[in-house]
Amino acid sequence: MVGPFLAAALAMTPPAPRADVPLPPPAPIAPIPTPQQRAWHDLEYTGFIHFCPNTFTDVEWGHGDEPAHVFNPTALDARQWVRVMKDAGMKCVVITAKHHDGFCLWPTAKSEHSVAQSPWKGGKGDVLRELSDACREAGLKFGVYLSPWDRNNPAYGTGEPYNQYFRDQLREVLTSYGPIFEVWFDGACGEGPNGKRQVYDFPSFEKVVRDLQPNAVIFSDVGPDIRWVGNEQGWAGDTNWAMLNVKGHGRGADNPPATRSLNEGDENGEAWIPAECDVSIRPGWFYHAHEDDKVKTPEQLFDLWERSVGHNANFHLNLPVDRRGLVHENDVKSLQGLRRLLDETYGPGTNQALGRTTRVDSARGERARGANDPLPANPFRGAAAVDGDPTTFWATDDGQRAATIEVELDPQKAFDRVVLGEPTWLGQRVRAFRISVPEGQDWRAIGEGTTIGRKRIVRVPPTKASRVRVEILDSRACPAITEIGIHATNAARAAAGSAP
Repeated sequence: MVGPFLAAALAMTPPAPRADVPLPPPAPIAPIPTPQQRAWHDLEYTGFIHFCPNTFTDVEWGHGDEPAHVFNPTALDARQWVRVMKDAGMKCVVITAKHHDGFCLWPTAKSEHSVAQSPWKGGKGDVLRELSDACREAGLKFGVYLSPWDRNNPAYGTGEPYNQYFRDQLREVLTSYGPIFEVWFDGACGEGPNGKRQVYDFPSFEKVVRDLQPNAVIFSDVGPDIRWVGNEQGWAGDTNWAMLNVKGHGRGADNPPATRSLNEGDENGEAWIPAECDVSIRPGWFYHAHEDDKVKTPEQLFDLWERSVGHNANFHLNLPVDRRGLVHENDVKSLQGLRRLLDETYGPGTNQALGRTTRVDSARGERARGANDPLPANPFRGAAAVDGDPTTFWATDDGQRAATIEVELDPQKAFDRVVLGEPTWLGQRVRAFRISVPEGQDWRAIGEGTTIGRKRIVRVPPTKASRVRVEILDSRACPAITEIGIHATNAARAAAGSAP
């Protein structure tokens, strides 16, 4: 017989989860990404190629009246481009198939302004063919940039006739070069050769992409899949929601100068439209010999990589192919330096939290268990945040908005980077977090932030500690964390005299 006090205690204690009954994951909080958006975000770091008559006329924006014979690279090697980008860690390449001057890097049947009229390869060349083949051979994804602004075509500014011409060119490209992963639309809208401006029919352009390349993601100032980050400097805001309220934003000149919303996203955004951070490795987007000594250093690129990839965005780095048709040696050297920094800090074997013991104050389906983790059968225990598997995650019960997890560390090793991640297929959730280490009988904060998203890199002072604590202070729904990584730059190891 059970006494009244024990009966009351049993009634207040929720039963432990049964091993034969799967514990349900948290419900997604809308909006959530499409599979294509998730695949794009998993790339993290992609390449951009700017190459056209501007390369040979030494300008950034061509006028459309440049003779086709100026385009004549002497040693074009798309495999060299791809090799350089793959070695740098990039996983996709987007090329300016047509820039504002209207010159097409493929032998289009719709215009007389293309490689078919150039002396390169006797008019038989096709840059898109060479690059798409090189990407396929190397395992990189292929993307195209087509500018709707066309300063060469006489139909520009006529309304529907030009929009039909642009759709026809899209169809040529999207049906001729195999799978295309990203389609990049510039919002620039200036005057054409007749002095008129064009009203672009973007919905019809997007429909062509959806019909012909349904797995492609579409970039523009406001998506629909990927948004511009609001600057061309390569960084996203410390706060960066993957959601956006499109209303109030236009494209190109129609976008308001104040682009904070593009840079930070909108917590209550109606659509999932994450940010892409585009920037050139040089001051200009196209090659200029006088910029050979102005290539961004590996340290500058590393900073931008952390402030884009590490701020819930992707890093889209432009390489201006030179007049030979090659990525310049100075650019290659800088990219190699960036890759070394990335490998030293974030490469295999650098995560000090991987597989370490965790302690949580709450786990989904269980009450706090004090000293250690919840039951091993629970898929949402703290260990799921440090197992190196991006598909598993620590989560709490519905209704919670705050939680704490601690990770045991080797106190002899210094660190200065904390990496956090959320399972974005459940929506972006965290609003605020804090990172602390033990100090005597208390805890000392060494970092804090707002959003996390797919990946958040927090720069902290060089630190040695036996444990690190991550507190989720506020969340839109119950917290869920798929990654906690602890890393050290070489500078941190040197400053702290840390063991390697």
